[in-house]
Amino acid sequence: MLLLGIDLGTSSIKVSVVDALTQNCVASASYPDTEAAIIATQLDWAEQSPDMWWEHVIQAILKCNATNLYNPLDIAAIGIAYQMHGLVLVDKDAQVLRNAIIWCDSRAVTIGEKATKAIGEQKCLNTLLNNVGNFTASKLAWVKQNEPKIFNQIHKVMLPGDFIAMKLSNYTTTTSALSEGMFWDFKNNCLSEAVLNYFGLDQSIFPDLQEVFSVHGFLKENTASRLGLKKGIPIAYKAGDQPNNAFNLNVLNNGEVAATAGTSGVVYGVSNQIGFDVQSRINSFAHVNHAMLNTPISIGTLLCINGTGIFNKWIKQIAGQNLSYENLNSLANEVAVGSNGLLALPFGNGAERMLNNKQVAAAFLGINFNVHTTSHLLRAVQEGIAFAFKYGLEIMQQNNIHPTVIRASKANLFLSNIFATTFANVNNVKIEYYDGDGSFGAALGAGVGAKLYTSLSEAMQNRKSIAVLEPVADNKAYLEIYEKWKFNLNQQLIKD
Repeated sequence: MLLLGIDLGTSSIKVSVVDALTQNCVASASYPDTEAAIIATQLDWAEQSPDMWWEHVIQAILKCNATNLYNPLDIAAIGIAYQMHGLVLVDKDAQVLRNAIIWCDSRAVTIGEKATKAIGEQKCLNTLLNNVGNFTASKLAWVKQNEPKIFNQIHKVMLPGDFIAMKLSNYTTTTSALSEGMFWDFKNNCLSEAVLNYFGLDQSIFPDLQEVFSVHGFLKENTASRLGLKKGIPIAYKAGDQPNNAFNLNVLNNGEVAATAGTSGVVYGVSNQIGFDVQSRINSFAHVNHAMLNTPISIGTLLCINGTGIFNKWIKQIAGQNLSYENLNSLANEVAVGSNGLLALPFGNGAERMLNNKQVAAAFLGINFNVHTTSHLLRAVQEGIAFAFKYGLEIMQQNNIHPTVIRASKANLFLSNIFATTFANVNNVKIEYYDGDGSFGAALGAGVGAKLYTSLSEAMQNRKSIAVLEPVADNKAYLEIYEKWKFNLNQQLIKD
């Protein structure tokens, strides 16, 4: 019996087929081969086409089927992970009304700030666990204010994963999804009347509520035929990429922490207490196992750094289109720790929540034309990204999250020894590596939702660390460089 996991990322769609019994990945594929574009017709805007996502999902599944490593008709359940905080709007015929406004779009920052003041900051923190901020609710309000004709045609408002599930089956959403959009009232366990009333939204525009691990619907016959799958198999799991990444890394219990460094960088810690950062620099959402039967409260606290992998991608383009990321890492390794005094601020990809929603430009500081080479630039970028994680982890520590070990997939920037070593040493934290990406986790989630596993622990029984990176005993050199980096960032924040 097989499980299919779909991971809707910003850059591509990844799929994995997993054997439910052995929990081994049978086959995987991604589509497209080049990174999908982000549409930015105005400064601080970021959009993608949901129809493009759906076409890429189809192509990724067909590409995986074409490996001939399994019989597609043996797939028994489907799980979905997706890029968080996006806004997808469809009409009564399930047709997309406009491009999705995605996670790194900053157009609605002011709208969210006004909403927080009007509703009351303390009320927002106590019920939403965050300020209204630049999340899905504010993006929807932007559409209402600026595109009323589109707003008046809305039948359903969805997160990106809800849209893919709709294309496979029907409309549903989850508490976790609603919480990441700032629509969920944790105090009363329902849609937030305060947010809906302030923005003038009718709750009928939201899909029916389901648990993350549950049957969200069954694969439609025409879609099954196109994908070479069996009709009627359940879509049995749906979660945002960061909660799903944590689930994939078996981060489900109080005090456990996961990290990822893809297009954005994230540290995600789990708590069994409802809490919040008073400045909303880090954000709390319902975790995948929140409010499950016979389980305690489970809140995921998320630190997000927008300018992570995208900064590394940018420097790759500057250094030379034909260079692989492995080539970049080799060049960066030619220079010593600290990049000979060159510092890099890895921002410039929209408003950064951990910087109080300020839009700080990316920058290189201390360039010496007689000293610094491409290798210095490449290393400074990876060190700067690791320092941004350190800056964010200091905020998490102020909120009683103190990781001594962080779990991560051996993927994206964690494939780079420079980044991973800098991360471990500047944070003085051990990194445990695991196999499998978000699509692998989504497949296991589908097994839980379809009741092929009796519990979360059964689904995780074979998840073992494949490698460990320990910090050095003396990390003084890393901390000294970080303090210089932090001083320069704080000076930039004062100016802004």
